[in-house]
Amino acid sequence: MTAKETVERLDTAVYTVPTDAPEADGTLSWNSTTLVLATVRCGPVAGIGYTYAPAAAARIIDDVLAGVVVGGLAFDVPRLNEAMHRAVRNAGLPGVAAQAIAAVDIALWDLKARLLGLPLVDLLGAARDDVPVYGSGGFTTYDAARQDRQLRDWVEGEGIPRVKIKIGESWGRCEERDRRRVTEARASVGDTTALYVDANGAYSAKQAVRVAGALADAGVTWFEEPVSSDHLDTLARIRDHVTMDVTAGEYGYTLPYFEHMLAAGAVDCLQADVTRCGGITVWLRAAALAQARGLEISGHCAPHAHAHAAAAVPNLRHLEWFHDHVRIERILFDGVLDPGGGSVTPGSGGEPGLGLTLHAERAQPYRVS
Repeated sequence: MTAKETVERLDTAVYTVPTDAPEADGTLSWNSTTLVLATVRCGPVAGIGYTYAPAAAARIIDDVLAGVVVGGLAFDVPRLNEAMHRAVRNAGLPGVAAQAIAAVDIALWDLKARLLGLPLVDLLGAARDDVPVYGSGGFTTYDAARQDRQLRDWVEGEGIPRVKIKIGESWGRCEERDRRRVTEARASVGDTTALYVDANGAYSAKQAVRVAGALADAGVTWFEEPVSSDHLDTLARIRDHVTMDVTAGEYGYTLPYFEHMLAAGAVDCLQADVTRCGGITVWLRAAALAQARGLEISGHCAPHAHAHAAAAVPNLRHLEWFHDHVRIERILFDGVLDPGGGSVTPGSGGEPGLGLTLHAERAQPYRVS
């Protein structure tokens, strides 16, 4: 190994970007989103990774993870990932610590690919050329006109043939409006577009089954987190009683969580978030767990952090083209992907690593630390 292949620095930055309108799902509302950026350096070469997490994730990177990453060999990403997991033992892995590890792990993979002069998908090995995406937003705070405009922009403007809206408003207390919004969404996108919904765990079990009847009438094929993903047996029972695919997994912070979810028979398609589950290293392992059970995996949010890894797994269903994160990634980074026609093609331009570079001038107004 040469000196340039040793990680010399690990830096963080935090950016908070206001939403372009008030947003909410079934169980949470927000008016801004925070991105924590990790940058690892070997000489003049830098790799970047990020997570959508509280600013506290940056403090964990600075105080806990930097000491085990700096001085390590940049090519040995799994070794460094394992060292980071061990380092947070007493801090508690699930949650912010896992998100901090994820940001650094993604940065390390980006760095390794850049050192080799390869797009990350070429380093990982492609299983496909294109990564299907679905438009995701449709927040419960949107009125009918804004929801219609967003859905039509995806379907008619960008040619994305699958879309998702949020339901379960106010912890499931607005069931009639949920049904109406689903009907309106179907009218907006027409009969040939795949329509998905996400309740973010807002419903009770029997309520979810009851609502599923109306969803089936509207041709919904994807019912995300009808109840909390903390309750795997309940998810499994709902899965047995509804016609659409039941999906969950975005709150998986450890590999054993995904195994427990799969063993419970809780989902028809596993979701995993590369910015939460410990990075690309762990996300690829989660995909393998799903494949071993004959299931597909879907990347949750953060599309540009997922795209290269998503292209490297044979059992990918699609990647979430989430309104908030797409908007933020377009603001902060150059090299973003084009979802026209319903898919993205990571690495097609030959740029090394993730193909992203921070646009310092655009990003600076949003930097908070």
